[in-house]
Amino acid sequence: MKFTAYERQKQGTGASRRLRNSGRVPGIVYGGSTEPAAIEIDHNALWFALKKEAFHASILEMDVAGKASKVLLRDVQYHPYKPLILHIDFQRVEANTKLAMKVPLHFKGEEESPAVKTDKCLVNHVTNEVEINCLPADLPEFIEVDLSALTKGQALHVSNLKLPKGVKVALHGKKDPVIVSVSTPAAEAEAAPAEAAPAADAAAKPAKKK
Repeated sequence: MKFTAYERQKQGTGASRRLRNSGRVPGIVYGGSTEPAAIEIDHNALWFALKKEAFHASILEMDVAGKASKVLLRDVQYHPYKPLILHIDFQRVEANTKLAMKVPLHFKGEEESPAVKTDKCLVNHVTNEVEINCLPADLPEFIEVDLSALTKGQALHVSNLKLPKGVKVALHGKKDPVIVSVSTPAAEAEAAPAEAAPAADAAAKPAKKK
């Protein structure tokens, strides 16, 4: 995905405020073997780009004064209540340096699974993204999760994900986090206590004398 940025000459709070008033967003590009560079981007173009999933989870091609470079979105600061982007950070991408990046999970096949189709269970998406480590060339825009074989009482863990070649999930000390869980249908869950109640009442009544 491509976008255009411009070199930012003036820095500081006042300069950034004037830049925003003119419809531009101040930003910075860091990382790699060169010094951080101050940039500015058209606010409206950036606003619509940020609505696209690929802008957050893929390597971007940034054009500055006719020179293209590959970067990753690292941080966006928004105004507390106005539809306004205050600042944006990008990181340069080097081909031989591994990245740590959060990528979205795309779920498919849920409605066709036995858990939903046959047992009318509720499928809970515990997380919609995972952090991965890989080289830039191996970075996927998303990871597909097939739920078509999901059954009642089953849980899907990170270890069940089919990862692209060269990609590893960063667990951060967690053994095997849950990605998807399956809940019992509400009617079935309510029926169990109701069935147990008469049995409990019967046990509580004293036996009749003969």
